[in-house]
Amino acid sequence: MAKEGVKAREVKRQKMVAKYAEKRAALKAAGDFAALDKLPKNSSAVRLHNRCKLTGRPRGYMRTFGISRVTFREMALEGKIPGVRKASW
Repeated sequence: MAKEGVKAREVKRQKMVAKYAEKRAALKAAGDFAALDKLPKNSSAVRLHNRCKLTGRPRGYMRTFGISRVTFREMALEGKIPGVRKASW
């Protein structure tokens, strides 16, 4: 489980990216890289990292579910994810 501060920092980055998205797009289209450089560094979408919504784990992230592979497996075995079950043949 990730530290709460790490998860909070990622949420803060997501909010900042959303806040400056239009402004960044306009500056990029205009080619005004000097003004773009003056915006906060965390307003760039490149600095975001996918993390598990429940545990905050940064690796093994499954985009379709928004959780890590470990959490996905636990929830799937408990039957908490509709339409997903363990394969057997």
